[in-house]
Amino acid sequence: MTGEIAVVAFAQSDHRRTTEDLSEVELLMPVLHEVLDRTGLRAADIGFTCSGSCDYLAGRAFSFTLALDGVGAWPPISESHVETDGAWALYEAWTELLTGDADTALVYSYGKSSPGSLRDVLTRQLDPYYLAPLWPDSVALAALQARALIDAGDTDERELAAIGARSRRAATLNPHAQLRGQVPQGDYVVRPLRTGDCPPVGDGAAAVILAAGERARELCDRPAWIRGVDHRVEAHALGVRDLTDSPSARLAAERAGAFERPVDTAELHAPFSAQEVVLRRALRLDDSVRVNLSGGALAANPMMAAGLIRVGEAAARIHRGESDRALAHATSGPCLQQNLVAVLEGDPR
Repeated sequence: MTGEIAVVAFAQSDHRRTTEDLSEVELLMPVLHEVLDRTGLRAADIGFTCSGSCDYLAGRAFSFTLALDGVGAWPPISESHVETDGAWALYEAWTELLTGDADTALVYSYGKSSPGSLRDVLTRQLDPYYLAPLWPDSVALAALQARALIDAGDTDERELAAIGARSRRAATLNPHAQLRGQVPQGDYVVRPLRTGDCPPVGDGAAAVILAAGERARELCDRPAWIRGVDHRVEAHALGVRDLTDSPSARLAAERAGAFERPVDTAELHAPFSAQEVVLRRALRLDDSVRVNLSGGALAANPMMAAGLIRVGEAAARIHRGESDRALAHATSGPCLQQNLVAVLEGDPR
């Protein structure tokens, strides 16, 4: 395998409640142009392309092939796709660059949740024999997790409200966020979760460029070097899991090297406030770590892109010199079922 891999550029759309006036390609195109412009690369210069999206959101099979119009698939390109959040597409691209078959990679993801009922669509992630036929929606399952934490004495509704409020305050500095500033906790959506504990439903896209070794230094003044990436999964059956803990996130962080030295910044993909409580403990993040300075998924949660955005936001802070060692986390599935952790570092200053 070759040397180090870094995130050298990141771009994202303005996340909106609905983009009914835009197709997936129209949503994606400005993001792709922006991320390429940041490096001066052309599409033809990219050695490998990988995307993340979900046919269930689009409502048609192989919908990702249409998005290739935004990339340009002719002349033929080396391309792959994952049917999940773009953070997992980044993992595939990272492994591709490690083999030495390419020295640059474009990773992008997108999702339009607005056309349908997202809470119903996400039930299709569940066990098809026992749980899916009951149609327990994503918010109800998150509420079960929050209730388990409260009953265990690990949190309370006041702490959950504070997490939501802090996230939206942080998002005031993020021009791409869907929700910014003070957001009322509002009524219960599903007890004990109120409006402020839940993510907004919206549409969005994101893209990053990876580069290997000296190529990364040519394309970026301060690359965000990926020191480790790992992802793990919990049991599919919710009934055999302890919803107050996340062993898979802990193991992924350990294998990615997150516990070797402290991080100064963390971008956690915690769509519900109670999930931040679980992740902080599993990832050993104390109060010295700045968490979700972008506002996180409580401020903008475009399906299939929110996890990749966590990696991009962490990398962008390293690019700007605002962070030296950052942790990025992505999740997929109900109640933090699947977890990916990446550790990024900048060159010493």
